[in-house]
Amino acid sequence: MGRVTAPNQALPVPPADLPGTLGALRAAGHRYQTVKQELRHNLLARMRSGEDRFPGIVGYDDSVLPEVERALLAGHDMVLLGERGQGKTRLIRSLVALLDEWTPVLPGSVLNEHPLHPLTPASRALVAESGDDLPVGWLHRSMRYGEKLATPDTSVGDLIGDVDPIRLAQGRTLGDPETIHFGLVPRTNRGIFAVNELPDLAERIQVALLNVLEERDIQVRGYQLRLPLDLFLVASANPEDYTNRGRIITPLKDRFGAEVRTHYPVDLELELALIRQEADLVAEVPEHVLEVLARFARAVRESSSVDPRSGVSARFAIAAAETVAAAALRRAGLLAGPAGARTGPSTGTAPADATARPEAPVARVGDAVSVTSTLRGKVEFESGEEGRETEILAHLLRTATAETFRARLAGLDLSGFTALVAEGAVIETGELVASAELLRQVGTVPGLAKALDRLGLGDAPTPEQAAAGVEFVLEGLHLTRRLGKDVTESGRTVYGGRS
Repeated sequence: MGRVTAPNQALPVPPADLPGTLGALRAAGHRYQTVKQELRHNLLARMRSGEDRFPGIVGYDDSVLPEVERALLAGHDMVLLGERGQGKTRLIRSLVALLDEWTPVLPGSVLNEHPLHPLTPASRALVAESGDDLPVGWLHRSMRYGEKLATPDTSVGDLIGDVDPIRLAQGRTLGDPETIHFGLVPRTNRGIFAVNELPDLAERIQVALLNVLEERDIQVRGYQLRLPLDLFLVASANPEDYTNRGRIITPLKDRFGAEVRTHYPVDLELELALIRQEADLVAEVPEHVLEVLARFARAVRESSSVDPRSGVSARFAIAAAETVAAAALRRAGLLAGPAGARTGPSTGTAPADATARPEAPVARVGDAVSVTSTLRGKVEFESGEEGRETEILAHLLRTATAETFRARLAGLDLSGFTALVAEGAVIETGELVASAELLRQVGTVPGLAKALDRLGLGDAPTPEQAAAGVEFVLEGLHLTRRLGKDVTESGRTVYGGRS
C-alpha cells in the first residue's frame, strides 16, 4: 500500500491564512527544514511542553520509546525488530504526528518539492522564472507518509520507479527526469516512508534502497538521477528473519542508524490497557472477563506448546475480547426472539420473568469458551502438538480463569454458594440462559454482594452484570475443586455436587 488515507476520506483543507505565493512565504519568515530536522524540532517541543509524544502507544514508555526518541533526535533511519502483533506498524504511523501539520510544496510536483528547495531542473527553472509570484501549495502531514508491505513480487519500479517508454517516444532523453515514472519512495519525498517486513523483500530489490539510505539519490535502469531525496526511512522486521536467516543484505543493515527491539506487554495491567484501547466491543465486557482474556493471552504466549519464534500477537487478546462481546450480543438477540421469549433452561418451562425487559448484552466468562476454536488460527503450535490445538487452548483458558478467580476473590467467604449446592440445588447456565433465570436459580446467597463488589460490578449491578459475576464465581469454585460441573448434550453447563 502507499499513502494511508481512507478511501472516501476528504483531504484536509489548508487554512486560508497560509501564504499563497513564494514571496508571501518568504515574508512570513518561513525557513526550509529537512524531514529529520522537522521531526527533531517537533519532538523537542513536545518534550518541553509535556505533551504526549506517541499517543496510543501502550507499554513502551520505559523501553522502546526512549530508543525511538534517541534515533529521531540523532536523525537516524531505523529498523524496528519484533515478533508479530507488537505494534511496530502502529508505532511507525504515530511518527506522522511529529511532522508539521502543513508544509509548503510546489503545486503539481509528484516529488512534493519545497518552493525554497526545488529538485528537478524543470522546477528550478519554474522558480527562477516566476520569482516571488510563484504559487505555493500546502500539503497536510497525513499525506506525507508512504508505506509498503514487502513481498517477494515487489519490484524496483514499485519502490523507486521506471522509465516511461511513452515519454521517451515523445522525444525526451533518458537523462531527463521527466522520462521517469517515480515509485513510492520518491513520491514520499519530504515525508516518512515505511517498509514493513523488510526481510521478505528480495535481496536484489533491497539493493535499490542502498542509495536512498546513504547517498539519498535514486537509480533507475542504471541511470543515476541526482535527485537528493529528503526522507525518513523506517522498516520493520521479525528478529528470526533479521538475525538468523540473514535475509536483509549486510550493506543495507549497515545503513540503518538505529535498531530498536519491540516486545509484548511486560505485565498484566499493560495487556489489559491494550485490550481496552484497541478492542471494538459490541457489548459490555466486565473487567474480570477482560482479565481472564488478558491472562489467557499471556499463558498462550508462554506455553511450551506454542512456537516462540512466531509469537502470539496482541491482536489475539483483542480479537478474543471482541469475540466474547459478540457472544453476549448474540445471546441478547436470541433471547429477544420468539424462541428465547418462550423457553427458559433445558426444562422447557417458561421463565418467571418472560414479560421483563429485554436481555442486555453483557459478557460472561462462559462466553470465552468460543475463542478456543475461533482464534486457534492466530497461534502457531509446535509440530508435535498437531490435533491438540483446541485442547491446549481450552486448558490454558481454564488456567487463566482460575488465576483470575484467585486474584479477584482470594480470602472471600464463598461458602454460601457451596452450601446452596450441598443442599441439593442444581444451577444451570449457558450461552442462551437468561440472566434473570440464572439469578432465580441462585436466589439470595450470603457473600454474593461482596463477591460482586470485588469484581468491580458496583453496589447496584444490573441483572446481566450480576449474572456475569455469579457465573464467574461458580466457574471459579469448580476450577478450585469446590463444585462439580457437567456439560449437557445441548451444551449447557450444570453446576451441582462436589467434585
